[in-house]
Amino acid sequence: MIDEQTDKPRSSFWKELPILLGVAILVAVLVRAFVLQTFFIPSPSMENTLQIDDRVLVNKLVYDFRSPRRGEVIVFKAPLEWSSNPDGEDFIKRVIGVGGDHVVCCDPQDRLVINGKPLDEPYIFSADGQRDKPADQEFDITVPEGRLWVMGDHRSASGDSLEHWQQSGQDITVATIDEDEVVGRAFTVFWPVSRATWLSVPKQYEGIPNS
Repeated sequence: MIDEQTDKPRSSFWKELPILLGVAILVAVLVRAFVLQTFFIPSPSMENTLQIDDRVLVNKLVYDFRSPRRGEVIVFKAPLEWSSNPDGEDFIKRVIGVGGDHVVCCDPQDRLVINGKPLDEPYIFSADGQRDKPADQEFDITVPEGRLWVMGDHRSASGDSLEHWQQSGQDITVATIDEDEVVGRAFTVFWPVSRATWLSVPKQYEGIPNS
């Protein structure tokens, strides 16, 4: 007598295996295309938060439901004015100001001021007892609606909104990023394992008022 309860699943498994593999590949492709993607860090512009060759995981879906927020680390498609690569390039920076924000450098304690509130930035690059300034020159800007003012944590080594504001003759549109060009939010460093950490929004952003 054939034991159908054991014999049938064994034979059907091998028949179904190609289908299961195909489904798994399809799910992986869809997740990468629409939900999650990995990016590696090619430059020092976000040190010490991110180091060269770190791998981060980016949520590509979150901004389909809301706009980027101050303090978040985002990946975005660099404007042509920002990149020497004619095929386009992805940048990673921290959101400092969102649409309508009034951002000024700096107060007497050498801090950025957003909507009248000074911002302490513990993540700014420091090494060998030296710490970057929040900015290398004074500025006073208002971020256009639907755009973002972004800066690297390693301020002295970052091609960011401030650099392009300077280079463009203080053109605020050139200096800011269209929200539609944001790929997603980098929310964790996952490689190398020794540096694995969440990229949460620093608590210092909690007290900043809306414009």
